[in-house]
Amino acid sequence: MKLIYSVPEATQYYNIKEVLKVEFSISDRLLLKLKNKQKIFLNGAIASVNSPIFPNDMIEISFNYDEDSNNIVPTKMYLKISYEDEAYLVIDKPAGIPVHPSMDHYEDSLSNGVKYYFNTIGLAKKIRPVNRLDKDTSRDCYFC
Repeated sequence: MKLIYSVPEATQYYNIKEVLKVEFSISDRLLLKLKNKQKIFLNGAIASVNSPIFPNDMIEISFNYDEDSNNIVPTKMYLKISYEDEAYLVIDKPAGIPVHPSMDHYEDSLSNGVKYYFNTIGLAKKIRPVNRLDKDTSRDCYFC
């Protein structure tokens, strides 16, 4: 997945970091990861977050990199997938299953099932539940 931003003629920003923080609310932690993985580009060339920008410049951020979720045990389970694209996975969460692994649910949470699913499709991404639902709540659960 890529994020592309064309710097407008009347820009108020001085560098890439300002654009990413203000326009896209990218955290300092993610900025550091993108910088270390050399996934920030200015006009097609690898760039620093402090690179100055000018009107009509093209900023591109690539999110195509592997991430580690080895702290979650993959567990085969039925997942009722409501929607899926390259950025999101929406699952119809049944009642009685927790979203996150815990001491009492180390191998039987929804995240364990998502980890198994990611492994089967060869997706090396961190599991990030977007909303936290109680164990007994039933509704769509979003991951990205």
